[in-house]
Amino acid sequence: MSKFEIAQADLTHDDDSAATVAMIDSYSQSPTANGAPLADDIKSRLIPGLRAHPGTVVFLARDDSEPIGVAVCFVGYSTFAGNRLLNIHDLAVVPSHAGKGVGRALLAAAEAYARERGFAKLTLECQENNTRAWSLYENVGFGTYELDPATGRALVMQKKL
Repeated sequence: MSKFEIAQADLTHDDDSAATVAMIDSYSQSPTANGAPLADDIKSRLIPGLRAHPGTVVFLARDDSEPIGVAVCFVGYSTFAGNRLLNIHDLAVVPSHAGKGVGRALLAAAEAYARERGFAKLTLECQENNTRAWSLYENVGFGTYELDPATGRALVMQKKL
């Protein structure tokens, strides 16, 4: 089993910025994401956009100096809880390190960050056919979102612009 470290990224540093772009590009190529690399214009806008977006929190996993995983998170707000939440927008581990605890460690880092700041909850979304991710999320305490079982589970929807 490899030894790896998790740290909050500093997107003002070139190495953390490059690692973040590399991890998101790797994730984009997976079948559970876009199935293709990020376009060059998106790569060039990614770090400036993350830096400019209020509440961006990024965690990087590294094996020695090699980036092996990322969690890109955004602070949000729960009106029903009257408190902040942390949305884990992207969670990705390079295929060579899948199944070695990297994703679990990234989730733990995000949870620790949120707990230390008194946030109400963590949120994330997952494609229903990504059974490996579902298993991990359920094992660390995530569940589908519902306010009342009688009204059913919430679904994530989008409208592309």
